[in-house]
Amino acid sequence: MSPVAGSGRRRRSEGGEPVAIHLWCIVAAWIIVYVTKLPIAAAQQRTGSYDNHHPRAQQATLTGWGARALAAHQNGFETFAPFAAAVLVAHIAGGRPALVDGLALTFVASRLAYVACYIGDLASLRSLVWTIGWLATWGLFLAPLA
Repeated sequence: MSPVAGSGRRRRSEGGEPVAIHLWCIVAAWIIVYVTKLPIAAAQQRTGSYDNHHPRAQQATLTGWGARALAAHQNGFETFAPFAAAVLVAHIAGGRPALVDGLALTFVASRLAYVACYIGDLASLRSLVWTIGWLATWGLFLAPLA
């Protein structure tokens, strides 16, 4: 069933159940990984021009906020797979939906904050926010036991 415009109803799965928020969080986390490429491209452009022939070589020369944006982007790839796996484990193994949704939303929020903290050079806060995301991922793996 597709959503009715303006009704506030969520898209439903084939079985008629609403698609779980935590599954949408996998999509959101994946999008965040790729959206974080935008500040890197901007930093590369500021060096004179974007080198589309050797972008990784150019990225390796970035300094300051550009280098931090690159590190945040790379960390997004590192954290995405464990998060997605944890969400799927929690979903398939029957974790309580409210708990799984809350932990998945916490992870997504932590990734947004992490990128902002990294680019903004807030190292201690960035580490705290990373830890929150890491704990949310562990919580997802353990959610079926709760």
